[in-house]
Amino acid sequence: MANVVVVGAQWGDEGKGKIVDWLSQRADVIARFQGGHNAGHTLVIDGRIYKLNALPSGVVRGGKLSVIGNGVVLDPWHLVAEIEKIREQGVEITPEVLMIAENTPLILPFHGELDRAREAQNSVAKIGTTGRGIGPAYEDKVGRRVIRVADLADAATLELRVDRALVHHNALRAGLGLGPIDRDDLIARLRAIAPEILKYAAPVWKVLNEKRKAGKRILFEGAQGSLLDIDFGTYPFVTSSNVIAGQAATGVGLGPNAIHFVLGIVKAYTTRVGEGPFPTELDDADGDRLGTRGREFGTVTGRKRRCGWFDAVLVRQTCAISGINGIALTKLDVLDGFETIRICTGYDLDGTVLDYLPTAADAQSRCTPIYEEVEGWSQSTEGARSWNDLPGAAVKYVRRIEELIQCPVAMLSTSPEREDTILVTDPFAD
Repeated sequence: MANVVVVGAQWGDEGKGKIVDWLSQRADVIARFQGGHNAGHTLVIDGRIYKLNALPSGVVRGGKLSVIGNGVVLDPWHLVAEIEKIREQGVEITPEVLMIAENTPLILPFHGELDRAREAQNSVAKIGTTGRGIGPAYEDKVGRRVIRVADLADAATLELRVDRALVHHNALRAGLGLGPIDRDDLIARLRAIAPEILKYAAPVWKVLNEKRKAGKRILFEGAQGSLLDIDFGTYPFVTSSNVIAGQAATGVGLGPNAIHFVLGIVKAYTTRVGEGPFPTELDDADGDRLGTRGREFGTVTGRKRRCGWFDAVLVRQTCAISGINGIALTKLDVLDGFETIRICTGYDLDGTVLDYLPTAADAQSRCTPIYEEVEGWSQSTEGARSWNDLPGAAVKYVRRIEELIQCPVAMLSTSPEREDTILVTDPFAD
């Protein structure tokens, strides 16, 4: 059976939640493979809104196994609160429908404190983090001092891990003017939350390999967007994990041959939250119009998103890096009513034309977009469920995007509602 990876192909907020939810009706397992609760996925199902951060989008569908993989960093207190919130909306979360990898690293309270303290004191260039401790937790993972889910099951191991972490963090905190961590209080809090987390703990790598051998379909769910990837994003204004499709296998414990189709989620325009370069950003009425029509406010932070025209250069680049087989184009309806629409086809860097975004941050900031203009449309595309429902100019726009990014459109989304989707290519087709 085919297994599908869903990744954001811009700076995140592309509408992955809806697409994952739509695809999950065909999947048996939905697995989150990276990121933390800085991710924000909004699902609209029969007019009801579900906002998820740590939980995989598949939890709102009955009869599916949702997995939090080892590539995720997990705040246990946030997860318990999120489960309770979803439960209040009528979605029951049990160990039969949710599984957490035993080797998943934990985000602890001091990670968030460190994250916020650094951002507050960074007068040179703020990164624009959510302050939720995701970056410091990944640092501890690489530094071999993180506490993992399995450690919660053994009191002696837990204390050893805490002591190792505090040697490092208390020294950091002293330099930032923060007081030492209360060891006993932290251990008490971890012991208290342990039963709520351990009931979901499992050897995810083993379970997923068995599911795969049994012919079950796995949907790998990524967070953020490829341009925030720690290696291939607009560094240093990036997240702290690998976001691209190659991380999907590593982030749950499967081999790369488990991936059969990579679906990149792409908005019909471009947005970004936080700091960093953004070549097609619009500081004018068109930018405001995109933001208002698209309701561009961060699910997690509430921050207004920066808006701009579609950047084919960036999407072509992320399609190559993630090996994207097809894209799901979202929010086409936001462009309804524009007389003309611009598409970025290249960059001018000090007089030199580039067909890719350079790596150096200084060069990225000096790239100015080269545009081509296409005809807009006055008819509404909202809620369209077939190509025949779309105005001719909208179809031409989609086809031009395919040409420029060198990747076909597999799905087209025309509203936040699950069923307002045009399927061109079935990612789960064998």
